Amino acid sequence: MAPSGDGVRRGRRRRLSRSAEFDRVYREGRSHASRYLVVHSFPRPGDHEGPRLGVSVGRKVGGAVERTRVKRLLREAFWAVAEELPAGHDFVVVARPDAGRLAEQRGEAGIEDALREVLASAGLAKREKAA
Repeated sequence: MAPSGDGVRRGRRRRLSRSAEFDRVYREGRSHASRYLVVHSFPRPGDHEGPRLGVSVGRKVGGAVERTRVKRLLREAFWAVAEELPAGHDFVVVARPDAGRLAEQRGEAGIEDALREVLASAGLAKREKAA
């Protein structure tokens, strides 16, 4: 996969794809929730690579087109804040039903704000976004 426009390579290594990877994060990790999102995090022992992401958007969020849009916005928001996250962690971001309305009303900025809020409340972000 070629590097994206922001210079960050996001190959398959940076995403969770197997159900066993999701299950491990759900079972052994910690979760933090807000009105819009639930973030599950799990440290990978001995791994100092960057964070890896898994996304889950259920049918209550909306139809297929809306779910796909929310997934894309969640991925973009996650990679925008990835440098603030601890290395060697797996994250699963679960969209709650209100996330679809947030995406419709505020787009990527709204999703990114919601993600930053839940990460900050969980103590996972290393630094706050510059104002």
